[in-house]
Amino acid sequence: MNSSRDPRPSPGRSRATRLRPLLLAAAITLAGCGSVEHADDIAAPGRGEPVPTIVLNAAERDLDPLREWARARSTKYGIPERALQAYGYATVVMAKAQPDCHLGWTTLAGIARVESNHARHGGATVAADGLVRPPIRGVPLNGTGGNAVILDHDGMRRTGHTVYARAMGPFQFIPDTWKRWGIRASSDYQTLAPALEAGEPVSSRQLAGSPDNLDDAALAAGRYLCASGGDLATAAGWRKAVFAYNHSDDYVELVRHVATRYDQ
Repeated sequence: MNSSRDPRPSPGRSRATRLRPLLLAAAITLAGCGSVEHADDIAAPGRGEPVPTIVLNAAERDLDPLREWARARSTKYGIPERALQAYGYATVVMAKAQPDCHLGWTTLAGIARVESNHARHGGATVAADGLVRPPIRGVPLNGTGGNAVILDHDGMRRTGHTVYARAMGPFQFIPDTWKRWGIRASSDYQTLAPALEAGEPVSSRQLAGSPDNLDDAALAAGRYLCASGGDLATAAGWRKAVFAYNHSDDYVELVRHVATRYDQ
């Protein structure tokens, strides 16, 4: 990261090739749907069908209100019910924590589709508690194959030798990025509120959650996007947020295309 206050990856930390085969497959699938445009004033995707109201002040998180909502849309959009619950919950939480961000579940779903096919990459599945198994990992980011060089600093401290970062989980977080934005979605809102509302790291490792948990990863992605783009209801804000997530114009347009499909 550039600094403790700047959520954007430093130049050269492009994540476009973390799961290159999946990203290319998605791009091929969308080929022929029209030319890719890069204009900053193209409208942001809609926020999708409204997510049910959830009481966030309770000590225990309750996903029950999202089950029927997700079930009714799973077949329509080709998204697993459990994944839709994760995206819906993250948007409800972020709407309370940062109401001016206007994060839509469609944006989270668009990113997750491109990054991991909604946590199904490599035959992975999502358990009831949100844990994705087997873990989804990108290739070592060692500068080969068009990748940036990104070191896993925690791994290097543990092993004493060079360890290259690998993007982790269904939202493909780089370890240093997760260290700042990771969050345990199953914690009650009041515990998480200081970090959520201020856009700061959580106060303990226990609250950081896991990038291999779809609920945690979706909420962390929401935090990152809101910090990066500001108001995601605007064309400029949405593009800035997704471009910060992955420094690639083609990636931004691919996510926009997929997210727009989920708003229909």
